[in-house]
Amino acid sequence: MPTSPSLASAPASPPRVTRDRRADLIVTLLALALAVWVTSGLWRDPNARAITVNSSDQALFEWLLAFGAHAVGHGENPLYTYLINVPDGVNLAVNTSITVYAVVFAPLTYLIGPPATFLVILTLNLAATAVVWYWLLSRHLVRSPLAAAIGGLFIGFSPGMVSHANAHLNWTAGWLVPLLAWRVFALRRPGHWLRDGVILGVLVAISFSIAAEGLFFTALALGLFVAVWALHPANRAEARAALPSFLRGLAVTAVVAGVLLAYPLWLHFAGPQRFHGTGFDPVIHSEDIAAYAAYPRRSLAGEAGLRTSLAPNPTEENSFFGLPLLLLTVGCFVLLWRHADPRRRATLWALGVVAVVFTLLSFGPVAKVDGRHTDLPMPFELLGHLPVVNAALPARLALVVTPVIGLLLAYAVDRLRQHPPRRAAAVAWTVAFAVALVPIFPTPLLTSEREPIPRFITSGAWRNYVSPGGVLTPAPLALDVYPDGQRWQAYALSHRQGEFAIPSGFFLGPGGPDGRGRIGPVPRPFGALLDQAARNGALPIVTEGTHEEIRADLAHWRIETVVLADAVHGAKWAVDEEALRRTLTMLLGEPERVEDVWLWRIDRN
Repeated sequence: MPTSPSLASAPASPPRVTRDRRADLIVTLLALALAVWVTSGLWRDPNARAITVNSSDQALFEWLLAFGAHAVGHGENPLYTYLINVPDGVNLAVNTSITVYAVVFAPLTYLIGPPATFLVILTLNLAATAVVWYWLLSRHLVRSPLAAAIGGLFIGFSPGMVSHANAHLNWTAGWLVPLLAWRVFALRRPGHWLRDGVILGVLVAISFSIAAEGLFFTALALGLFVAVWALHPANRAEARAALPSFLRGLAVTAVVAGVLLAYPLWLHFAGPQRFHGTGFDPVIHSEDIAAYAAYPRRSLAGEAGLRTSLAPNPTEENSFFGLPLLLLTVGCFVLLWRHADPRRRATLWALGVVAVVFTLLSFGPVAKVDGRHTDLPMPFELLGHLPVVNAALPARLALVVTPVIGLLLAYAVDRLRQHPPRRAAAVAWTVAFAVALVPIFPTPLLTSEREPIPRFITSGAWRNYVSPGGVLTPAPLALDVYPDGQRWQAYALSHRQGEFAIPSGFFLGPGGPDGRGRIGPVPRPFGALLDQAARNGALPIVTEGTHEEIRADLAHWRIETVVLADAVHGAKWAVDEEALRRTLTMLLGEPERVEDVWLWRIDRN
């Protein structure tokens, strides 16, 4: 959730206050309680339950945790693997590899398994985002612990954060943003540019390894804020004085981050299985103008029936602040502006410019209003073709607006606490905050039971049917809509059973239109026939030509064993297991019954 406050001006940066340990403890406990509340459906049984609207991404991140731990423990490359998408492999540097999380939490992954580790990280992400923003506000920006708590808790559990809590370990790592902002503004300190540059460089490398897209948005927001703030007449002299130290620190940051990220960046931009842009349509994945005044699904207002379907999907409600909060934000801005000196106004001006620019960019190439596309071009149309920008989803740029709102709320509460208004005004402000914030109070994520991993995998029986490092495929082939193959593989890796590879998989790779990426590999006949049976229950018409195509596919993937579980998890629709079994029997002959799966051995001679 990228953007930054101003740590640069005296009015926006009150003297360091005495640490209020009681307030710190209360906010930390509140943040943990809210995080557990939002994820409570998964805590009922982490291994058996999945996030209803995004079980595919959950399975992917579980696999990334298991693979990363396995790669580090076995001295393998954590950024490229041939365990999926046989024979080409997958470039994880251009995917969301969360390498730092995989390494740091590797012992926990081995101890409690990938699903439980995924849940721990997701819960800590939400809590830490609120706590770290509270820390930055309370230590550097406002005097009132209440103001800092309101700002931090709002940002940590904003509609966008709760929406991305639907399985996105990268975007819920919002705790990185206040740390990046803090260290960027520390660069202006004379005499400390070398140490501060090194610290920021390490933090940039960590951020890239957890949420590269979020780091990119944060850099854009910080750059815009600093430029607008520094060019304001009230700050030009201070900006000129701080510029030499700031630039030296940035140079050190670039060198340190460049050294640490040299290999990942090479893989990202020049390595095998790379691609340019993504397969996601920026028009579809843009923010509806009406979404800013709408309410999110997972909120009290949403539960009351005020939710909408304006987001591309339930994981991308990146704004959805509700009209009362927008009005309150404007009121807070006016209050602060009226009582601000020139330097504070420079800070408010810079925050306002960041909010407006990123709001406009979030609308994508063309504006849409209440679900209807218009012909009105938007600023993203001019920028969306640039390198790196073309890999970003414009709707997510709305996440930058959230911290701006949180900062304005905190500043306003701090102002009201330091200069209490008359009783009637105080009551009006209290009611306004309640009306704006109570409706977007988060409700728990929707979860449901998912199909268990078969005993054939958990017992290790699969090792009798696949050579070490050989290729096993579930039916249907692993994809985002059929994540079982990667779930099975994650279990085997995290329980030290050994390695088996799978064709296909849920990943971003080349093969999309115009050289862009796509989800999974380019389809082949065998996978297409299984998908048809799983999705529609349709049996194929099998000819000798069909058999030749299937034999070619099995040889291409070097498949040794095809496995059909009794219950197959479909991330978007129910799977027809009977149609799959009949299709496979038509293509491969009669199966064996092993443990709780149907199994076809493939003769590779």
